[in-house]
Amino acid sequence: MKKETILLVVVTLIVGILVGVIFTNAKKNPAAPNQAPASAPAVNYQQNIRMLQEMVGKEPGNRNTWVQLGHNYFDSNQPMQAIEAYDKALELDGNDPDVLTDQGIMYRRVGWFDKAIDNFTRANKLNPQHQNSLFNMGIVYNHDLSDKEKAKEAWLRYLELVPTGQGADKVRTMIDHMENGHG
Repeated sequence: MKKETILLVVVTLIVGILVGVIFTNAKKNPAAPNQAPASAPAVNYQQNIRMLQEMVGKEPGNRNTWVQLGHNYFDSNQPMQAIEAYDKALELDGNDPDVLTDQGIMYRRVGWFDKAIDNFTRANKLNPQHQNSLFNMGIVYNHDLSDKEKAKEAWLRYLELVPTGQGADKVRTMIDHMENGHG
């Protein structure tokens, strides 16, 4: 069995256990539906990062491990490290709109708004149905670049893909706020 397959199985197992614990504890404590259960185990990102760094040190061509390393940096609020890990993954295969979008979010976090837009645009060219890239493109255009027209254009394209649901409602609210001078 390949190491990346083993890693995928281990990560899936850990996520499954965490989800099971969270849902079990949520059922026990229905009075606080919006709070994570106090007894839910915390993810040890630094431990995961050390393990993944060791793995990419041994197999620098393992794209999936670079992606997982980027995700752990992303989730532990280490944007520069996430950008670098995603760069390595994209060097191995640049045709991944999800990784491009995650890296774009990290670019935004460090203030590199043009790079964020470039990533979201590339992601959406690879997959014109990619909702997350359009959503985030609108965020950067609206909040960071003050380009309301391009923000609205991205969000209207999002609404063409997702006309109903919680995401659509949120986008409509953001468009409304933007058009009425609230953001």
